[in-house]
Amino acid sequence: MPKVGVVGLGYVGVTLMAALALAGFEVHGVDVLPAVLESLRRGKPHLFEPGVEEVFNQHVGKSIFVSTELPEDLDVAVISVSTPVNASTREPDLRNLAAAAESIAKRCSPGTLVVVRSTVPIGASREIVLPALLAGMGSAQLVMAPERTIQGQALRELVELPQIVGGLDAASLDRGLRLFGRLCKHVVPVTSLETAELVKLTNNCHTDVIYAFGNEVAMLTESLGLDPLEVVRATNLDYPRPDIARPGYVGGGCLSKDPYIMISAAKRTGHLPRLVRAARTLNEALPAHVAQRVADLMHRNDATTLAVLGWAYKGRPPTDDMRGTPIAEMMPVFREANIQVLGHDPIVREDVIHAYGGEPVGLEAAFQVADAVLVITDHPRYRELDIAQLLTDSPVRLVYDSWRVLDAEQILARGVRYAGIGYEAAA
Repeated sequence: MPKVGVVGLGYVGVTLMAALALAGFEVHGVDVLPAVLESLRRGKPHLFEPGVEEVFNQHVGKSIFVSTELPEDLDVAVISVSTPVNASTREPDLRNLAAAAESIAKRCSPGTLVVVRSTVPIGASREIVLPALLAGMGSAQLVMAPERTIQGQALRELVELPQIVGGLDAASLDRGLRLFGRLCKHVVPVTSLETAELVKLTNNCHTDVIYAFGNEVAMLTESLGLDPLEVVRATNLDYPRPDIARPGYVGGGCLSKDPYIMISAAKRTGHLPRLVRAARTLNEALPAHVAQRVADLMHRNDATTLAVLGWAYKGRPPTDDMRGTPIAEMMPVFREANIQVLGHDPIVREDVIHAYGGEPVGLEAAFQVADAVLVITDHPRYRELDIAQLLTDSPVRLVYDSWRVLDAEQILARGVRYAGIGYEAAA
């Protein structure tokens, strides 16, 4: 069976390993974090993704192996390391990418196909990965095949979504197409490494822009006293042009950084992507805006204790991923307002909630001790809440329902103020 190495065992690397194992590959994963390796060796992935733990339980020690170093006889080596952006400069940090390329060059031969799976600036595969491979191996076969899955559906999408493949040359491209042709239903060849890099950035930046427009509408309805969901529903109903997105938080490991990667790469060519930058600025401002709105509404009723439901960056599909989570930007506002924050999430661990400044609390207990409730994510469990029962004999006087998943009429019927992004119900 073909032998594939995967360097970097975060979300992209772990889900790819699982998919490759299901497709019949022998997969060797490499990471620098001992805790990650130990967890994976036990068949217990350190992240939540439906189906992945079952695959690791079945295949670890048989066709899935993890270590600190790649074996030397690989057919394929995949780079799936993180490419974060600097918190202050917003410039991409590509040290992990360079280190991964160097480690592959030391352990592999010119016959090994190297696949860049990480999200990188346009030109990085050629300018950073390729020189390291050439220095260590003399020649290289290289493709860029960006990861484009959504959390919560990765194993399905790795098979069903088209896989974009751009090659250094015709031979590299041919091998890349044959590799991913064994994994998925549809492969899409593009003419260069750079084209494949830009495809990934285009996907995510477009998504960020779409969501930003929905948030722009919500900011306008808030100032006008209108309902953004009513506006969006009426706008979209049986109208043939692209749908307007509902307002909501835009975080995660990709959307919170990929616009900056595109902006950085574009600036090198003398172009500034103004729309991309404006969309990211608006989306990043939303959590603090909501937090200030919640604080203002709470202070009208002399409320001091807030129960926050949903700490991951999103709730549907469910995830425990805290990258780009709204609560990170909200907590400074709550601290400044002297608001005590209680926290609940169906998946995120209690120690993580505590690390972000919240006091973990059970769902029912939250409604018994808090003065106000802020629902941040649209997790399926929150959609199913019996809100009338939870508010019975409860001190809660405000429910801020970010995604409008609760029954507003039942909340208002109990004399509780109800609000959401860009909206406050009439008393």
